[in-house]
Amino acid sequence: MARAEVITSAANPLLKDVRRALSRGALTADGAAVAETFHLLEEALRSARDVTAVLAAESMEAAVEKVVRRRNGVRVLVVADRIFTRLASTESSQGVIALVRPPAWTLDQLFAGCPLVVVLDGLQDPGNAGSIVRAAEAFGATGVLFVKGTVSPFNAKTLRASAGSLFRIPFAVGPDGAGARRLLDRHKVDVYATIPAAAAEAHTPAQAHLARPCALVIGNEARGVSESMRAGATGLTIPTGPVESLNAAMACGILLYEAWRQRSVKA
Repeated sequence: MARAEVITSAANPLLKDVRRALSRGALTADGAAVAETFHLLEEALRSARDVTAVLAAESMEAAVEKVVRRRNGVRVLVVADRIFTRLASTESSQGVIALVRPPAWTLDQLFAGCPLVVVLDGLQDPGNAGSIVRAAEAFGATGVLFVKGTVSPFNAKTLRASAGSLFRIPFAVGPDGAGARRLLDRHKVDVYATIPAAAAEAHTPAQAHLARPCALVIGNEARGVSESMRAGATGLTIPTGPVESLNAAMACGILLYEAWRQRSVKA
């Protein structure tokens, strides 16, 4: 492996670009996601994603080179520890940041085969969003749709919570609620929206026909599913004991498991 490049100035243009991307929860200027932690670096490499560069804290140079040494073309840049500490978004940084070019998916790819699409409708917590993406991959969803107003999939915490699933499962960003609903109607999928248990029209997951082409809409943590996404959808709720409601990621995981169970029985 060629000797790693060394960055000694906090004003380095690449570092400024990475800081900007982290603060905005966005891609870098050349379209790379900022993936912190060794796990995300390893997942990006395992998923055959294009890793355009790896920033390594000076004290972690040997550990980073051990991970990427067999990967031709991976550019390693060593950053002084004092500069790296101010760069990372995590409180206890592992001393590594990978710049990963995410896959480019089309909207139609989310609806491949017998669609099971997760629709994030105004979800704000990046940890919830990333955990849902992870569960979506685990239980065979065909894609995840980030409706306009939802936290970015490229938010550093979303990426970490997805644990690498955002490098593999098809996802798309952008349409507003009305546009997302038109997309679902065009693909002729059954639409299920999570609603409070007290709602008279609520169905339980076992009553839903989740082996059919369908979409699961998960709403904002405080306001729930928007009117545009709820109109014409079948309401789904998860019966609980004394607990009033479940975390959005936990609820979605239960629904995805039920969809996986029904589809496994059908198969």
